Amino acid sequence: MKRICIKIGSNVLTKENGSLNKIRIKNLVYQIFQLKQMGIQCLLVSSGAVAAGKSHIKNPLKTDTITSRQIWSAMGQVELLNIYSSFLKEFDIECAQVLVTKQDFRTREHYLNMKNCLTSLLDNGILPIINENDAISVTALMFTDNDELSGLIASMMNVTGLYLLSNINGIYNGNPTDRNTTLLQTINGDINRLKQYITTQKSNFGRGGMLTKCTIAGRVAKLGIPVHIANGSLDNILLKLLQTPEKIEHTEFIANKKSSPVKQWLSGSEGFEKAMVVINQGAEDALCSDNATSLLPIGISEIRGSFEKGDIIKIVNTKGKVIGLGKTQYNRSKADACLGKTGAKPLVHYDYLFLH
Repeated sequence: MKRICIKIGSNVLTKENGSLNKIRIKNLVYQIFQLKQMGIQCLLVSSGAVAAGKSHIKNPLKTDTITSRQIWSAMGQVELLNIYSSFLKEFDIECAQVLVTKQDFRTREHYLNMKNCLTSLLDNGILPIINENDAISVTALMFTDNDELSGLIASMMNVTGLYLLSNINGIYNGNPTDRNTTLLQTINGDINRLKQYITTQKSNFGRGGMLTKCTIAGRVAKLGIPVHIANGSLDNILLKLLQTPEKIEHTEFIANKKSSPVKQWLSGSEGFEKAMVVINQGAEDALCSDNATSLLPIGISEIRGSFEKGDIIKIVNTKGKVIGLGKTQYNRSKADACLGKTGAKPLVHYDYLFLH
């Protein structure tokens, strides 16, 4: 059965006055029902809880910014799920709330446990509605925004497409409000050249923006999943994208060859590395080539931090640029003994290496 991940932003789900746009939510639910009739399973990553909470209590007493967000999120999540649930019941669809934190991705065990939960919900015909648990998330370990979360869910669940719904049609080669700018309909390969075009402006209620969307979309496409950025304010946009994508103004990130489940997990492990290794130019050239190459000790210039076998390490070049993440085949002590030597076992095998 075909499976997709949908992320809808707070700028689509809210009106200008900050309240939830129930008409927009109802149309989204209708589209999910139609997709289900077409044999397509949906995972929904939905923002909007903070906005919903703000509509009930504008300025919580004696609180800082973080605490205010926790209050808004905790209150708003209840209202948001009740609205979704009431509309879904009209189509005889059950939903389930899945609140996650970035720490839920920290080990392969946690990762697979979450995957099992989401798979079981889908197998039972239940729509998972996923959001970050802002009420308890530690600031240092929060997702950049729900775009990042949806990218991790998309790769985890091996979806056939990720749909990021915003309030504009996609990625432009300039300011979207400028008449002379052009929509980039397809993006294939290196996304760094796009960053000069993209605004860093964020929505009123969310934490992210188009720059984050572009970064996440490029990473997910590299894992082998096509990503579509489209205007969620348009009625039935998902149905149109699934049926006649060539007729819809939007941006598609072309997918690379499908990555292994382990590489997909590693792609979301940023921030959980135990140590850092600095590689020389020869190793960087080899890893970044088109050939399947493992990280050998002879290519390592320096090791910073301690690690055991099976830990995740960050790989950087001599200038500090992040090259990727890898799962180690042995510990720091053995790595030190092998450093700079030829013929040694790879510290990170290619199968357990994710490159940015």
